[in-house]
Amino acid sequence: MLICGASFAGLAVARELATTGAKVLIVDRYELGERQTSACGIPTGWLQRLGLTAALRQTLPEMRVHTPRRTVSFRLPWSFSTFDYRELCGLLAAQGSFELELAVVQSRDGDVVSTDRGELRAPLIVDALGWRRVLGSGTPIQPPHAELSRGLEVHPAGSGSELELWIDPRYAPAGYAWSIPAGNEVRVGVGSFDPAFHVRQSTVRLTRDLGHEPNGYQGNWIPHRLREPTEDGIFFVGDSAGHCAPLTAEGIRPALYFGIALGRQLAEVLGGRQSKAMALAAYGAFHESHRWKYDMLLSLQRLIPRLSPRALMLLLDSMRLRTLRDAAFNRYLRLAPPEFV
Repeated sequence: MLICGASFAGLAVARELATTGAKVLIVDRYELGERQTSACGIPTGWLQRLGLTAALRQTLPEMRVHTPRRTVSFRLPWSFSTFDYRELCGLLAAQGSFELELAVVQSRDGDVVSTDRGELRAPLIVDALGWRRVLGSGTPIQPPHAELSRGLEVHPAGSGSELELWIDPRYAPAGYAWSIPAGNEVRVGVGSFDPAFHVRQSTVRLTRDLGHEPNGYQGNWIPHRLREPTEDGIFFVGDSAGHCAPLTAEGIRPALYFGIALGRQLAEVLGGRQSKAMALAAYGAFHESHRWKYDMLLSLQRLIPRLSPRALMLLLDSMRLRTLRDAAFNRYLRLAPPEFV
């Protein structure tokens, strides 16, 4: 069993295979937990269900949303938490049973994966390497001419008590900015739905507007459309399958969710209870059952930047009504509910 990629999705797959007794190899170019590329936040229930609360840095029960004309604060129906990336990866890895090999995955020919350290062959192969979809066929997607968003973040020292968002063209004409406290640091960043918009200058501006100096830059491209979950007998999960949620660019929770779902199907194969073909079909059907939710979020992603200031204020005012707010956020949580664990 070969898993390419040792971040959230790959580790979630490995977690589900721990009791199968199968030999599982994970290949990644980086040491476990070495390269953080996101704000590392997730609904708190996911950390609790997975037994990962030791990595938690701060729990945020409230959100503040800023627009050029209005700021609205409200309490979430469920809390959001930030965590330490390296620590969480270590805790999640401890729930699996695998060997980790450091190598750069380059390509695939059938069931043979080529790396800079040689070739690897396995009957079951998972691509959890990210948006590049390295093990896929066809022409690789290339930013900025692709359906990708882009994000950049800095980690100045500081503190806070709320998850803050800015829907403000000063920072991103189509996108949003954020400030997320995580213990003794604040994770400040800007995301753009337009991949051609450079976010570095906006990130620096927002950070200084908040009274900080930018440091600890990290960023990545973010897929915002589902891709095929299987291809030529290979399983794709996380960003390689486009599992990052449109509109919010939330990728960690979907990576864990779909990783667990895939791991359960592969465990059935390794246990002799279903064939690989059956697993490919079942995982593909599970992926497709979520497409309408992703399409709805993508429609909202395209709509919100086009709203007039008045329409945007009316939308925010609706969030003051607890019934509507709770319904909207709980519906969003159902995209990948913690009870799935």
